Amino acid sequence: MALKEQSIVVAGGGSTFTPGIIMMLLENLNKFPIRQIKFYDNDYDRQKQIADATEIILKERAPQIKFVATTDPEEAFTDIDFVMAHIRVGKYAMREKDEKIPLKYGVVGQETCGPGGIAYGMRSIGGVLELVDYMEKYSPDAWMLNYSNPAAIVAEATRKLRPNSKIINICDMPVGIEARMAEILGLESRKDMTIRYYGLNHFGWWTDIRDKDGNDLMPKIKEHVAEHGYVTPGELNGRPEEEIEPSWMHTFGKAKEVYALDPKVLPNTYLKYYFYPQDEVEHSNPEHTRANEVMENREKKVFSECNRIANIKTAKDAKLVTDDHASYIVDLARAIAYNTRERMLLIVPNNGSIVNFDPTAMVEIPCIVGSQGPEPLTMGEIPRFQKGLMEQQVGVEKLVVEAWAEGSYQKLWQALTLSRIVPNARIAKQILDDLIEANKEYWPELV
Repeated sequence: MALKEQSIVVAGGGSTFTPGIIMMLLENLNKFPIRQIKFYDNDYDRQKQIADATEIILKERAPQIKFVATTDPEEAFTDIDFVMAHIRVGKYAMREKDEKIPLKYGVVGQETCGPGGIAYGMRSIGGVLELVDYMEKYSPDAWMLNYSNPAAIVAEATRKLRPNSKIINICDMPVGIEARMAEILGLESRKDMTIRYYGLNHFGWWTDIRDKDGNDLMPKIKEHVAEHGYVTPGELNGRPEEEIEPSWMHTFGKAKEVYALDPKVLPNTYLKYYFYPQDEVEHSNPEHTRANEVMENREKKVFSECNRIANIKTAKDAKLVTDDHASYIVDLARAIAYNTRERMLLIVPNNGSIVNFDPTAMVEIPCIVGSQGPEPLTMGEIPRFQKGLMEQQVGVEKLVVEAWAEGSYQKLWQALTLSRIVPNARIAKQILDDLIEANKEYWPELV
């Protein structure tokens, strides 16, 4: 029986990740057929550069797919099955401020962790809720697959403020680490592994990894991580599969120290910001942060390639490639569209999956995904160390959402103070006041 063709809107059509999604969708048309792709963005000029190249790619590779790029919500969200959302409110200019303002005070500057993540979350909440409302107004049966960051705060906001919406929050970071694990093991793909994992987004641990025959793969990965972190054998031998930016190589290497805190499990790389914040500040250049790296590398490369394609009117030698997170989102859409019952790591309400943890927390755990959405698997009880860390971090996320919803300065100050990354309440207040000034255009007014 022929699979039903899908209609998709990419919300954040001007994102540098959009071409990777398009390439992945085209690679998977036999498994996930598409009748229509729409782009939606509130920045016409930025989206047009990606859209002009996409139009040429689709004409050459899949002319049967109808393509629309628009800044009109009604046109974008009418007659769609899926919203693939990856918006960045304030773009990279605001990310730069998220990273540089905390560093002025000797505090980690990072886009999803600590003060930077809180600032970004306060911008993202309204943007994501707006997309949910458009979807529910114009295509109420559609699903939103959201990987707009910071995913943990956005997920808590949608749980609390749009509790009945058909939105699934996902993150590609564990997928990227699992790809590295597969390389360490000599496997062809991360899909050759079955994993158990628990935590919050950017704040979790793998507890069990097996191959398809049930053999335990953890000992071999642990042996490698204890010595090298998540730096792959190819990178250690000077033959990486792709060129990795220096900040990421530092992150993958730092996993060795993060792992040492609890060698029973394998850590997510973002835990370095919470366990070794002083090291991260010392390693940072307050004048040139990750945002600058992205603007100078990924942003420049993607837009120049899209403009080149648009100018020569052909994509035959296009250098645009698929992304890890693009493959993940296609798998998720497929699972919902065709009830494939795929096992995937998603951000969902706990509701007892982690027995000894807040049932209202948005946790990241394996789920079975079908046409009704995710069915979370039970992870049982978790140890005191991880539970204590997670409770503190959930407190931060919930306070941020409450601060946004209530316009509460006090609660946002409390959220910053509660973050493990911030040393004390006085510095939390100084950072907060600077962030308020920088985000006047984007945050609700706080009193």
